[in-house]
Amino acid sequence: MKDSSRNSFSGSLGFVLAAAGSAVGLGNIWRFPYLAARDGGGLFLLIYVVLAVTFGFTLLITEVAIGRRSQQGPLTAYKFFNPRWAFLGWMAFLVPYIIYPYYCVIGGWVLKYFATYLSLGGRETTDDGYFTGFITSVWEPLVLMTIFAAICFYIVYRGVEKGIEKYSRIIMPMLVIIVIFISIYSLFISHTDNNGVTRTGLEGAAVYFFPNFDGLTLQRFMTIVLDAMGQLFYSLSIAMGIMVAYGSYMKKSVNLGKAVDRIEIFDTIIAILAGLMIIPSVYVFMGTEGMKAGPGLMFIALPKVFDDFGAIGMVIGMVFFLMVLFAAITSAVSILEAIVASMMDKFGWSRKKSVVIMSATCFVWSVLVCLGYNVLYFEYTLPNGAVGQLLDIFDYVSNNILMPILAICTCILIGWVVKPKLLVGEMRLNGYHFRRKPLYIVMLKYVVPILLTILLLSAFW
Repeated sequence: MKDSSRNSFSGSLGFVLAAAGSAVGLGNIWRFPYLAARDGGGLFLLIYVVLAVTFGFTLLITEVAIGRRSQQGPLTAYKFFNPRWAFLGWMAFLVPYIIYPYYCVIGGWVLKYFATYLSLGGRETTDDGYFTGFITSVWEPLVLMTIFAAICFYIVYRGVEKGIEKYSRIIMPMLVIIVIFISIYSLFISHTDNNGVTRTGLEGAAVYFFPNFDGLTLQRFMTIVLDAMGQLFYSLSIAMGIMVAYGSYMKKSVNLGKAVDRIEIFDTIIAILAGLMIIPSVYVFMGTEGMKAGPGLMFIALPKVFDDFGAIGMVIGMVFFLMVLFAAITSAVSILEAIVASMMDKFGWSRKKSVVIMSATCFVWSVLVCLGYNVLYFEYTLPNGAVGQLLDIFDYVSNNILMPILAICTCILIGWVVKPKLLVGEMRLNGYHFRRKPLYIVMLKYVVPILLTILLLSAFW
């Protein structure tokens, strides 16, 4: 049963902007730069681009085609192709349902930093205990998370064309302008440290773009490949049910293949620019050691970099965290939409009812994640040896286990049970010349499942 409130994008541009907005989120702005910095810059970048046009493209175009062919949200789309594989729909629903609560928590963190720089208090963020002090407090993270969740609720409540598409058309151009501005600015900065060593942004860019093969072992190479492959899940919003939902809103008159090509290109460019705006700056002020900051690169290392900029650093920091906030909102909206679309198609609920109920239940989980850093604090050793809290457990289950399993099963369903021919026909509607068809079929049936199995097994090593 479908509800009339389950409408569609106005056209190709609306779909591309919304899907790109989903892809260009915290995965690109936060996760990509620290992985690139940690994994040798240019070598990671090279591997990532190769995987994006093969591995990433295969999963991305498959999920969009599944959505448009079935005209169903992720919970019911897989059953459309084969009733015995309906369990994949529940998995495709569960992934965004697990991710959205902690994504809102991180969105609240971003909102905190933006508000701090906006009030000209950016220097406070350079204190070593600032970030930890904030997330371990009780009320402030809860309030900011609630504000962030309310913004996402309003956009999704407005619907596809009047909500998601409308705000994507406003936010995405602004985000791109800010990314390009900071990227260019980072190339022309320089700094002389206490030892008299001068480093420039161009030198940092060279570290980022040119592969370094010194001391490279097979084990190290495979680690970088797995990091790049895992990053593609974040960058392209695949195996989250998002692209299935967005594909179901795509009109049959839209050229699906061209639209996906544009998303792929746009996302890769933004990911590269995200690294360019962060890595040279960190290198200039903190050297290669600063590039090893890991996940704390955005919340701990970058504020120190902005502070070293001097007076202009306050403005740069404010603009940067505004951009990150935009990226977080567009991604969170797409995750919530995947959940809402599932409820509308499975139970025939109206959009308003779906948004209210799903937002309310996710909000409860978000509160628990916030409290996991203070009132409900505990430490748990994950199967891969990492020690984390509630947020880390949510992230591990969704990203390290469920998403690879969902992607593997999708490849088996479309590649071996349904056969690729069905979706290839969907991709070729409106005259799309599917030049990568032979590559697509080989990747879908053989290469991607093998790589994903290795990625899944690595979660337990």
